[in-house]
Amino acid sequence: MSNAADRKAKIRAAAPKRGGGGANRIVVATVVVVLVIAAVVLAAVLGNRSNTKSSTAGGSSLPKHVPAMGAGVVVNPDAPASAPTLDLYEDFQCPVCGQFEKLFGAQVTQLADQGKVKLVVHVLTFLDDNLRNDSSTRSANAAMCASDADKFLPYHAAVYANQPAQEGTGYTDAQLKSFAQTAGISGAALTTWQKCYDDKAHNQYVKSVQTQSEKDGVNGTPTIKINGKTLDLGTLTPQSLDADVKAATK
Repeated sequence: MSNAADRKAKIRAAAPKRGGGGANRIVVATVVVVLVIAAVVLAAVLGNRSNTKSSTAGGSSLPKHVPAMGAGVVVNPDAPASAPTLDLYEDFQCPVCGQFEKLFGAQVTQLADQGKVKLVVHVLTFLDDNLRNDSSTRSANAAMCASDADKFLPYHAAVYANQPAQEGTGYTDAQLKSFAQTAGISGAALTTWQKCYDDKAHNQYVKSVQTQSEKDGVNGTPTIKINGKTLDLGTLTPQSLDADVKAATK
């Protein structure tokens, strides 16, 4: 594992230099994810969002498994009523989120598969502006097209499994299509996915998630909530996550 201070410096260096201020400028504190035998220190920065081209073009259809504009994807809508809601906020270009997925992704998926939580994933896109590209928006759209095919979570996993080592490299269109295939989308379903992706069918929805998340006070990625309560990533462990879920279960 590389030096935590070096990682922190690299992530900060990737963010644009900002001045002035503005309502949407939010600086996220250093995130420390504690494991049983190791600690990982990373940081994510939400900057002023000015690149509107990629977020305003495209369609406004609502993805499958999404109840309303601005809401997250409900991964397991058949979760029992007694299960607490686990909200996860991530940006596919966020290296902190990539590390979180390595450490907790399998556990979160298992909690959803076992019906111990109702998992709702909110895909954010703020890093398009920080990194001066549109990979967050395109990958978010791709994931929503995968949700239409009932393959959101496998697609989500494929994106993070192939997250570039260098922040800002982004994802090519060919890569995003390959993730659909990795997620198990094939044949006519892949053709439908491709049209959805090419048409940017869910762009307005993707934009609405970023806007709503900011209104809801989410100021960094990853953010994880259980029944609306934000968990402290500085003290989060696999054991504490299980305990938090158990305590919130009706």
